[in-house]
Amino acid sequence: MSSLATPLPYRIGNEKLCRITQAAADKLISLLTRQGRPGGALRVAIIGGGCSGLQYKMDLVDGPVPRDIMVESQSVRIVIDPKSALFVSGSELDYSDDLQKGGFKVTNPNAVAHCSCGESFSA
Repeated sequence: MSSLATPLPYRIGNEKLCRITQAAADKLISLLTRQGRPGGALRVAIIGGGCSGLQYKMDLVDGPVPRDIMVESQSVRIVIDPKSALFVSGSELDYSDDLQKGGFKVTNPNAVAHCSCGESFSA
């Protein structure tokens, strides 16, 4: 009898696709725990909109859905749909609790222009 493993409905990626800093990981772990989803994940998506044409959308979710790419970085699972992966490849997510410019910030090597608010970009 052969025991073939059932393939995962999602793909496993690595930190070359997207990685997070320790500060972002600490904040995400805290948020996931507070929401009662310690095994949850951060969904990163790119949607149309914003002053520069594209913007980031981030949500806390239970885990990957079929076709997603899942990356583990700093013990946090990040899930990205294949289309968004084209735009975020090589990105880093950081977190700062600075009063003026705090929050999550994405450093994206694919962005050729940013708006002044820092929440949208063009690629």
